[in-house]
Amino acid sequence: MDERLAQFGQDPVWLVIIKAVLVFVVLVLLTLFNIWLERRVVARMQHRIGPNVNGPFGLLQSLADGVKLALKEDIVPKAADKVVFILAPVIAVIPAFVTFSVIPFGPEVGVPFSDLTTPLQLTDMPVAVLFVMAVASIGIYGIVLGGWSSGSTYSLLGGLRSSAQMISYEVAMGLALVAVFLYAGSMSTSEIVDAQGDLWFGLILAPSFVIYTIAMIGETNRAPFDLPEAEGELVGGFHTEYSSLKFALFFLAEYINMATVSALATTLFLGGWHAPFWIDHVWAGANQDYWPVLWFFGKVFFFIFIFIWLRGSLPRLRYDQFMAFGWKRLIPVALVWIVAVATIRAISLNGGVDRTGLLIGIGILAVIFLGLFFVPEPGKDEDSHEEEGEFDAHVAGFPVPPMPAGGAIRGAAATLTFDKSVTQTAEEI
Repeated sequence: MDERLAQFGQDPVWLVIIKAVLVFVVLVLLTLFNIWLERRVVARMQHRIGPNVNGPFGLLQSLADGVKLALKEDIVPKAADKVVFILAPVIAVIPAFVTFSVIPFGPEVGVPFSDLTTPLQLTDMPVAVLFVMAVASIGIYGIVLGGWSSGSTYSLLGGLRSSAQMISYEVAMGLALVAVFLYAGSMSTSEIVDAQGDLWFGLILAPSFVIYTIAMIGETNRAPFDLPEAEGELVGGFHTEYSSLKFALFFLAEYINMATVSALATTLFLGGWHAPFWIDHVWAGANQDYWPVLWFFGKVFFFIFIFIWLRGSLPRLRYDQFMAFGWKRLIPVALVWIVAVATIRAISLNGGVDRTGLLIGIGILAVIFLGLFFVPEPGKDEDSHEEEGEFDAHVAGFPVPPMPAGGAIRGAAATLTFDKSVTQTAEEI
């Protein structure tokens, strides 16, 4: 066992309980703050005020909303499977808390009022990153079962969309992490952070970083990828029939998952708790004691801001565009990038190229692969379709609009055109 991993499992039971409670409290407080931050940032982007009444700067608005949800009537639909309907929010929220157990907040520190030392991490294991992805996958069951058990068509469609979406983007997310494993030589979160002491993986593995960032937004059902909750199509998606505390649990799970993927991105690509901008070269104590906790949460809030920024900037995608982007773009690019990284890594370990040449090669590949994201798919040849007969809209007894020739329309809708004779007649009238 590595010396880093040997630090875990040595703490007394009371210290483990305290660390677990602290992780729970931090996540709950982080959720309350993130909801307030999202409202304030989006309000500023849309030239609104945002919450400013409950507490200083409206900081207690999220707490007030939680109390309001708790006091609302708890309704269970008559057609729902009551047992599954009640268990689904619990299944969604528990994995969200568990995944934070292997996230390193900082190095080994001294415990106040004692002579003990302990790492600022609840636990670690040789396959910690795989553990995070496996536990996070269980949360999908909560959303799918919540949509199925509601007895509502809209909820069922939202649950099915969520399962397809999460599975699709989990594949891309997992492939993006393979390059990190190759460079770190480990799947342990603490060892991956140690491997980034000099150079962050987000810089030398830029395509993996970009792919992971896109996949984590799709994985958490956040705008512009919030198709399972699309109000215009599905009313409210998988949680349409939920109210009171059960709805609050789904809401809590979403925001904790935001924090989880942000913390994982910080750990795997931005050096974890290491000081940013190489401050430790100027200040030797930057990566000692409890200072690294500040750097860690600063990086996490950077990703949280990206979530909020995208929500206030981009419109929702169409579902077929979203799925096509995941399967036809992200996954192929991730596969090609893994082969390139593995090849370059093998050559560098064998002494075939120097460090400078390796970085230049990675930079060129990064530009090429990032450019592939913006290459449009080749359009279909409209002339290749055989002309169809005249469409009868009243065959079924009521007007039915014809399907577009050649299948569903991709891209922007066609420009509206008006008959000039009709326009002139209307003006004369």
